[in-house]
Amino acid sequence: MVRTRLMGPLSWGWVKWPSVMGTGVLYLLLLSTCLGQDTEDWQYEECKLSRSGPPATIVAIDEESPNGTLLVENMQINGVAEGPDRTISLSLRDNRDYWVILDPSKQALYLNSTGRLLDRDPPSYIQSIVVQVQCTNELIGTVILHEVRIVVRDRNDNAPRFQQPRYYVAVSELTPVGTTIFSGFWGNNGAADIDDGPNGQIEYTIQYNPKDPTANRTFDIPLTLFGSMVLRERLNYEEITRYLVIIQANDRAPYPSERRTATTTLTVDVLDGDDLGPMFLPCTLVGNTRDCSPITYKANVLELTEPNKVNPLNVTPPIQAVDQDRNIQPPSERPGILYSILIGKPQTYAEYFSLNRTTAELLLLRPIDRELYRRFDLVIKAEQNNGHPLPAFANLQIEVLDENNQAPYFLETSYHGYVSEASPVGTTIATSGSLSAPLAIVALDNDVEETKDPQLQFSLDSYSNVFSVSATGIRRYITLLQPLDRETQDFYTFTLLASDGVQQSFPVTVTITVLDANDNTPTFANVSYNVNLFTDMMPGETVLQLSAVDSDAGPNGQVTYRILAGAQEHFIIGNSTGIISVAPGVDLAVGRSYALTVEAMDNGPAPQRRSSITTVYIEVLPPNNQSPPRFPLQQYNLEISEAMRTGATLLNLQAVDRERDTITYKIHSGDPHGHFALKENSGTLVLDKPLDRESLDYYTLVVTASDGQPDGTSTAMVNIMVMDVNDNDPLFISSLTVNLTVTEEQDNAFVGQVKATDPDLGSSGQVHYRLVNHQKLFSINATGAIRTTVPLDREVKGHYFLIVEAWDGSVDPRRSRLTLSVTVLDVDDNIPVFTQQTYNVNLPENSPKDSVILQLKAIDADLDSNLTYRIRSEGLDPEITRLFRVDPGTGELSVLKVLDYEALKDSEPTYMFTVEALDREGTMPPGLASVTVTIIDMNDFPPVFSQSAYRGMVAPNAVKGTIVTTVTANDSDPAGTPAGLVRYKVDQDAYPYSASIFDVDEHTGHVVTRVNLNEEPNLKFNLVVVAYDDGEPLKENTTLVEITVLQPSVIPVFTQEEYRFAPVSEEADVGTPVGVIVAAAVNQTIVYSIIEGNEGGVFALNETTGVISTAKPLDYEANSSYVLRVEANSMRVVSSNLRVPSKTNTAKVMIDIQDENDHPPVFTTSLYIGGVAEDAKTFTSVLQVQALDQDTGNYSSMIYRLIIPPQPGKDTKKSKDGFVIEPYSGVVKTAIMYRNMRRSYFKFEVVATDNYGQGHSTKAEIVVSVVNQLDMQVVVSNVPPTYVEKNKNKLLSILERYVQDQIPGAKVVVETIGPNRHGDGMEQEDYTKSDLMIYAIDPLTNRAVSRQELYKFLDGKLLDINKEFQPFLPPGGRILEIRTPDVVTSVKKAMQTVGYTEGALLALAVIIIICCVPAILIVIITYRQFKERQAECAKTARIQMALPTGKPGGGTANNLYEELGDNAIQTRSNHSGGGNGGSLDEIDRQRLISDFADRAIAAHRQCVANGGVLNKLPKSESNITFLSDENPLTIKNPIYHEDGTLSSPETLGRSQRRRDLLGNFSPSRKGLREAWLRLSSSGGDVGFGGYSGSDSGWGSGGGHSWTLPSRLHRRDMYDAVRRQVVMDPVQWELELLKAEFKESKDAGLDSGFDRGLDSDLMGSPSLEPKLTVKEQARQFEQQALQEMRQRQNRDSRGSLSPDFLLSIFPESPQHLKQTPTHTIPFVLTRDGPPSIIVTQSDGGTPPPSHKPTPPVLRRFGGNLTANPSGDDRLQVHLEIIPDPPSTPPPPPPPMTPPPPPPPASSPPSPTSPPPQHPASPPPLPPPSPHSNQTKKQAPPPPPPPPPPPPPPLPPPSSPSLLRPSTFVLPSLSEVPALRPVSLRPPPPPLPVEPEPQRRELKGILKNIQNIADIEKSVANMFSQIDRKQIPLKKVMKGRASIDSLDSLDLDLLAAEGGGGGEAGSGGGEGGEGGREGTGGGEDPPPPPPPQIRPNTNMNSIVEELEKRFPSQSTML
Repeated sequence: MVRTRLMGPLSWGWVKWPSVMGTGVLYLLLLSTCLGQDTEDWQYEECKLSRSGPPATIVAIDEESPNGTLLVENMQINGVAEGPDRTISLSLRDNRDYWVILDPSKQALYLNSTGRLLDRDPPSYIQSIVVQVQCTNELIGTVILHEVRIVVRDRNDNAPRFQQPRYYVAVSELTPVGTTIFSGFWGNNGAADIDDGPNGQIEYTIQYNPKDPTANRTFDIPLTLFGSMVLRERLNYEEITRYLVIIQANDRAPYPSERRTATTTLTVDVLDGDDLGPMFLPCTLVGNTRDCSPITYKANVLELTEPNKVNPLNVTPPIQAVDQDRNIQPPSERPGILYSILIGKPQTYAEYFSLNRTTAELLLLRPIDRELYRRFDLVIKAEQNNGHPLPAFANLQIEVLDENNQAPYFLETSYHGYVSEASPVGTTIATSGSLSAPLAIVALDNDVEETKDPQLQFSLDSYSNVFSVSATGIRRYITLLQPLDRETQDFYTFTLLASDGVQQSFPVTVTITVLDANDNTPTFANVSYNVNLFTDMMPGETVLQLSAVDSDAGPNGQVTYRILAGAQEHFIIGNSTGIISVAPGVDLAVGRSYALTVEAMDNGPAPQRRSSITTVYIEVLPPNNQSPPRFPLQQYNLEISEAMRTGATLLNLQAVDRERDTITYKIHSGDPHGHFALKENSGTLVLDKPLDRESLDYYTLVVTASDGQPDGTSTAMVNIMVMDVNDNDPLFISSLTVNLTVTEEQDNAFVGQVKATDPDLGSSGQVHYRLVNHQKLFSINATGAIRTTVPLDREVKGHYFLIVEAWDGSVDPRRSRLTLSVTVLDVDDNIPVFTQQTYNVNLPENSPKDSVILQLKAIDADLDSNLTYRIRSEGLDPEITRLFRVDPGTGELSVLKVLDYEALKDSEPTYMFTVEALDREGTMPPGLASVTVTIIDMNDFPPVFSQSAYRGMVAPNAVKGTIVTTVTANDSDPAGTPAGLVRYKVDQDAYPYSASIFDVDEHTGHVVTRVNLNEEPNLKFNLVVVAYDDGEPLKENTTLVEITVLQPSVIPVFTQEEYRFAPVSEEADVGTPVGVIVAAAVNQTIVYSIIEGNEGGVFALNETTGVISTAKPLDYEANSSYVLRVEANSMRVVSSNLRVPSKTNTAKVMIDIQDENDHPPVFTTSLYIGGVAEDAKTFTSVLQVQALDQDTGNYSSMIYRLIIPPQPGKDTKKSKDGFVIEPYSGVVKTAIMYRNMRRSYFKFEVVATDNYGQGHSTKAEIVVSVVNQLDMQVVVSNVPPTYVEKNKNKLLSILERYVQDQIPGAKVVVETIGPNRHGDGMEQEDYTKSDLMIYAIDPLTNRAVSRQELYKFLDGKLLDINKEFQPFLPPGGRILEIRTPDVVTSVKKAMQTVGYTEGALLALAVIIIICCVPAILIVIITYRQFKERQAECAKTARIQMALPTGKPGGGTANNLYEELGDNAIQTRSNHSGGGNGGSLDEIDRQRLISDFADRAIAAHRQCVANGGVLNKLPKSESNITFLSDENPLTIKNPIYHEDGTLSSPETLGRSQRRRDLLGNFSPSRKGLREAWLRLSSSGGDVGFGGYSGSDSGWGSGGGHSWTLPSRLHRRDMYDAVRRQVVMDPVQWELELLKAEFKESKDAGLDSGFDRGLDSDLMGSPSLEPKLTVKEQARQFEQQALQEMRQRQNRDSRGSLSPDFLLSIFPESPQHLKQTPTHTIPFVLTRDGPPSIIVTQSDGGTPPPSHKPTPPVLRRFGGNLTANPSGDDRLQVHLEIIPDPPSTPPPPPPPMTPPPPPPPASSPPSPTSPPPQHPASPPPLPPPSPHSNQTKKQAPPPPPPPPPPPPPPLPPPSSPSLLRPSTFVLPSLSEVPALRPVSLRPPPPPLPVEPEPQRRELKGILKNIQNIADIEKSVANMFSQIDRKQIPLKKVMKGRASIDSLDSLDLDLLAAEGGGGGEAGSGGGEGGEGGREGTGGGEDPPPPPPPQIRPNTNMNSIVEELEKRFPSQSTML
């Protein structure tokens, strides 16, 4: 079937007739076709779906799909919705919120989510979108709706979110492994995910926490979906008290990578449990374990000491044990510690000692006899009182000390020791002569064990300066204190005493023998001997006997003789006798002589032997036998000691017999007792018997010598004086009594007198006395009188043995002793003393009359005392005398009547009175004692039961302990007394079976079952209960209890054994139901009751319904849970007032209280005070606040925040809070720096909110004061810093309390705790001591207490503070000092040091200031000028950067001055017709370059030859420095000849040079008046003002310029003018100024030049400002260009002819006048100033830092002469042909090539104003009056406003401006003419190097490059100019810096008119003056621009030069 779509009606207004006709025809054709087809209604198919399936269209889309997401691509609806064939129209219905967009043409649906998000999750909940697509059949008008259902699929776009920021749970450490400890994620308390499906399902896992690595292995979440956490490992509170468990909640998205997570922290606090036993303190840990090292406690007890005097015993350290579980909560559940003695040795320890069970006090039970027990070793035990099975043990050692009632004693009666005389100091005395074993002195004390050191003190009676006894030990040793000499004294005897401080031993004698050492040399009597012999002496006959004396003993004193030399074998000597005799077989000859050398040597040990020598001279004489022997002397005198030993040689009597007969010697008389002997043959007189001076002290002996011949006897007399020695001991006179008495209590009482005599002479016979013992009680004087030094007390000691020692006065005195017995006589000086100061006695009531209740005993220490006892009557209650009596003789206390306790008034009747004991015959007051008699109640009444019989009921199956009934009995005796205390028991004998199954509680009277019952119902049991008391005597009473066993059916049964109800809120109202208990019984009415657990009546139980409800307000904090025991009984039992507890009718009810946030937080204090140091860093902790909440869980978890008020005067938005707080810990930290804020403080509030910030809140104030070390003190202690840090809070509280004593409420803050700093600079640290730096804050002022006051508060209480510090510091720990901090100390020292030397420093400072002020001023001025110059350079660079690449009408700016506005130099207006441009040929340019360089080098070589160079130039070349807007470029001289030849200018006549130099450039008045230079170009005007002459105008020009540095030697001035030279431009300027100033001064010049001079020079304030250095340089450059062009006009070849020379010196002498000048603008005539800038060279400027940009082409134009012909205009192209270098330079870095010059533009029309550069130069000064002479011109339109001019610079401080110069030119020799460049041989070809690719810089980079280039170019120009400026002085000095004018290169001629740029130069007003002319005259139209012939090789040539000659580059 053909379906035809009809078009709709057309708009006839737009249809033309031809189309109407066509349509009609078509319509007819279609109609005919339709009539021929099937007649079906196809129009009705429109708007129906073309697809099959359900009518609704369902699509799915992800949530958050972007806007425009395609929902339905095609609805597949029949019909065309748009276009000319449209049959249907589509639209949307029910499009709520317009989420769907319909495209009718495509039948497509799109998502519309512009500005919103399709979110399936809350709060949007967009899970589906249903719209209706309405289709309207345009053909028939029917409408069909098509439903489109868009299902929004969930995306996992939401992460789980925990409902709480963190979670908390507390777990006991005793919790078993596997227990679920946390289920807090159930319900809405865990994490939630608002996504749907798996995306919203949560599972929990534990993540690893790096801060708590053990948490993830200690806990586990086995069921991840539920999130319940289970304990995996056992907890230990002692190791870890808190776990931070990171819980991760993640959804269950299908793909793990898409799952989202959230984490929270579960804080698990471990609660301490009772899992550890006690431990003894102090505890020293073993290694890294938690076990304590065994500890031993020690105690001492004196033997026979009464317990009441020492109890409790002092134990070191005190016995103390603590439970290792120290934090069991609540504290009420913490167990106590019980102490006991477990075991001990000896086994009878229990009889002597006991240990208090709770306090651990050690008690002595009875006195101990040390003879029986000397030490007890006990083991003590500490255990918990709850039966914990882990006790602790420790050792206890108890020493029994001696009473010290026995004196020390020595084991030996005497001691003998030996010591060598050679022993050094400190040697121990030996016990034998072999010195092998030390001498041990043993003294014991029976008060001390023999195995222990008795700690005795030994004393020597003499020689204490020679010997000493060791101080400790059982064995004592004697040591040597000083060296000994046996020859002086060979033994020492002294006595030794031992004392224990109370008792003293008997003395023992100690003898020490000094053993000999070989320390003496044998000594001859004479140094030499002379002997005469006769020839008739026979062999063997004695010649002489020698004797050498050695004082040593034994072998050391035995002398051996031998002849060393001179004997000639004629003499021999006896080894031991020393007799020299004639050798056998020797005949002596007359006249011979001998000199024998004889040695005497002792026989000591070989290494120690000593010897001496003597000489014996022998003469041999003829025989002579006619004379008797002759003694040499007739009388001999001797003095010998009476102590000399027998056998000692006294004298050697040698008689001489000439005949050598045998001589016999004898004692003739004078020795009646034979004390002496004379050897018959030798004549030696020896001592035969001991002498005694006291018997005979003088002998006269007559000795004879006989040779046997008649008359052969001669005599001699020997006088012997016996010298005394101290050989007698002082002897006490025996007639004196040795038994003495003295009365006690007398001071200085005479005791008795002793006397001793000594027969020795002198001091040896003078006797002295001393007391050996009791020296503190008695004294003895020189006469032997003994007196008491202190009053004696007979009661302390009644008898003394006093040892008196007498000794003589010799050096080594002899001693003797006498023992005296001193008895102390008694006087009545003691009062009676009772055996007890207080007597306590208990008197039972009803005691019989006259019963003795107490025996009193008093003792009087005096002898023969008679005591009487009585009750003291003073202040005595009369009642006492009626009740009690004391027997006067026996002291018995008795009661006078019977007392009844109940009849007495007091509840505890007690009588106190004083008794006294009096000596009847004495004078001392009575002794007193206190007696307390307490009346004891006796048991008067028996207990009485409240009922005669009791009944009870019990279930047949009742369990053990079931309460059946309760019996009660009362006792009428006083309550609280033993007689009033009632206890209960069962009478076992009355009903044995009943007694076996029932019992009664001893204290409460509860009758309970003893066993689990299993009895038959209805049985009855009888039980007899006894009530008894504890009185004396015991009294009791009985009652009968009848117990019935009930039927089980009547006993209610609970439905549950244990009820646990839902938690009850603590805020529940009274009466709120808690739960219901239910019990059932057969035919019984049940009554419910609470029998246990409801002590406070908190809950009420409805006895009929079983509903438990609250009866009182609940408080979770008081009790968090209750355990009630309820009971159900039948009404019958209850009505009988009985109970029947059983298993079934009792139940347990568990009621938990739910905590509510009902308590607000409470800060620990309402005001927190802290301090912060000025230098504290940010986030430094200041203090910590803490708020406590009685609630639990999250309700007690705080979040803190600060409320800091804004500071006044500051913007609250910009101000920063000074402090921050950690929200969970409450630590306040700094947030800013507090520099220079000392003595200020901050006051703000802190808010604590519980429930993690969602609950109650409370506030507290915080005050923080800013301090520094000036407010602090350092507490120095002798303990390490760790101790101080450990106990910081306790120590700080002690210090704070002492400060608060002076300033209430003061707060002491710790700044630092560290090691003690000491030393000079406090740089040394001592970690054994600590420094605690503190300061205090006054709460009244909120500022720190001054350091001085804090010192006073603490230092004054240092002793008290140390006492309180003792418990917290180790033994010996204390505060050493309070000192100021190191910083304060160093500041004080520095101030003192300054004070000591301030005078010297002040004087030195004044001198330095005076000397430095001129230098400082110079530096300031110089630096200021330098900075101004630098600023000008920077400004120039900025202008250069702002210039465009091309200029209108002027081409590209080719140098710096051009770009500053000098590129357009307008043609002068005085020529006719203007000038035509011209140019130089290339060959001329090359010739100019060569000629210029060659002549300059020639001049330089000449000056070097003359020795005038000050700054040496390079040896073989000159520097050529380019000045351009590009980089400065220095190249080698291109025309230098390596063979040393140079070209030089030709020499001309002097007159010609003179005319050329001075004819045109003489600075005359006319020149000054008319020579204002006017420059012009097509680009604009710059000039010096008007000009009215016929001078040639300067055309526009450009080119590179450079300087050739050179210096010529100073010569005679008249020789200098013979040379063609080029002058330094600064020199030229100075000369012009001098001439101008001279002429203007002479002629009164009033032209515009006057205003161009400096006011300092002319003395007029109207002068123009000075030129800057840059302006001067531009003038010089312009002058050089002018002169160069003039010379080129005269030289057709292009070479420079020497027609014009510049002379420095005028002909008239006035030019030599020294006149100070300054730089001023000078004027030019048509012949310009010198064209070359000649400066000094530094000899080697470093190369530039980067490759310079090659110079660009310069264009020169304009007339060079006065003839305004256009033929003179030249165009110059520069090509430099350098010689190749010896070594190739390194390749330069790439550079951006310069932009090509713009093409020449057509000349502007005459009427149009000249183009103006965008960055025109600043305006020049106003024109001078002479500018009116120029031809008037029409004024051009005003130019754009120029940029503001820079500030005027001061005069440059270069030398040329400050020093006048005198110019002396050297005479230069003629040199060959310079060859033109064209004639020179071509240089070798340059090496071809690949040119690196250069990238053109653009934008800001190009500007930056331009700035750098400009700065370097300007700086190079300034350095070249300033280096040659000469300062002005009064005397001008010559300058030898003159170069040849012919050495000129064209590129130096930078044709920028001088002074056209900055601040005006000359008399013009910037560029304006140049254009306006004088008086407003018109300038002629500018000439057309010259034709530019670019040289394409220019850049490459310059770059090649730089490559080949890099060493000559110039940089800034």
